Amino acid sequence: MLPANLISALATLAQHNKPLIAATPDKNAANAANTAKPFELGQKVQGTVQAQVAPNIFNVRVADQLLQLQLPAFVRSGDVIALQVASLQPRLAFTLAASSNPVSTPESLSAASRLLSSLSQQPLERSFVRPLQSTPLWTGTQIQPDTTQLANKLHDALSHSGLFYESHQAQWIAGTRPVAQLLLEPQNQLPQNQQVQNQPAQNAGAKNIETATNPPPSSQVGSEQRAAAPTIPPHLHTLVQQQLNALETHQVLWQGQVWQGQEMRWEVREESPHRNAQGVEEGQWNTRISLDLPSLGGVSAHLSFNGNALNLTLEAADAGTRDKLSSASSQLMAALSERGIPVVHTQITQNEHAG
Repeated sequence: MLPANLISALATLAQHNKPLIAATPDKNAANAANTAKPFELGQKVQGTVQAQVAPNIFNVRVADQLLQLQLPAFVRSGDVIALQVASLQPRLAFTLAASSNPVSTPESLSAASRLLSSLSQQPLERSFVRPLQSTPLWTGTQIQPDTTQLANKLHDALSHSGLFYESHQAQWIAGTRPVAQLLLEPQNQLPQNQQVQNQPAQNAGAKNIETATNPPPSSQVGSEQRAAAPTIPPHLHTLVQQQLNALETHQVLWQGQVWQGQEMRWEVREESPHRNAQGVEEGQWNTRISLDLPSLGGVSAHLSFNGNALNLTLEAADAGTRDKLSSASSQLMAALSERGIPVVHTQITQNEHAG
């Protein structure tokens, strides 16, 4: 299942058919965090709009707390608005019920949001992403894979998995990503049983792209087309759920064949940024690669990137494998250092569940 926080927030949105309003405590409200009473999920409260501090950003007094809310353009200072607590974690958020402003109108939750709400409440069929093709990433004739080429293929497998499709669309609009790369992602792939039926339509791809970049005037778009509810093809349901899961957990899990007959499990996770000794905020990434190798057995490599430094942990269930890894560890650290990746800590441990 998807994380409860995401499910509850989307479910609340679908139920109330209202947009979600994230709340941020006003930085100028002294000791507000210490004196504020906690909100309860579903609680209905009134807010008094104090003043506008930025476009559509207002200071609002809610239950003796001064919060900053992003509100619709029709809201004015002095308005009293009715709010309902929609989410407590990971961030306090409300839905807007009504306003004392006579010109205000209820805002409807988009059909896309309702669709995402429905998907979020369905069981996640598969937590990991698999490559589009069943063939191994490395198909060369060498006994040992070319590590540089294999690394590039792993990068492409994750990048073209469809998890980052919307950000790639933004890059395409900005002119930094070619449309040919977008067409490689699952969102632009038809199921196998439809590919034959729609073969002639593939020649219309360039025309469709041109139409998308040069849409007809709004006067030519009928109200029926604008109001049409979006749909997600059934073969993409799991992928969309995985996208929601990745947004919530900051974690991606990929699984597939890296070379013939060799499955690999690859986890990438983003940690909360922290400040280093110089006070500079740094991001931290953790990645874990797990394989069950014919000669070495179950082996896992856990890499933690903190700035430019690397912490490396190798795990193996077999004692002989751990000895081999220990003997080769100095060679591995030297190779990483030559490529500008300093290893600040390394260890080899036993893991009965490696692989």
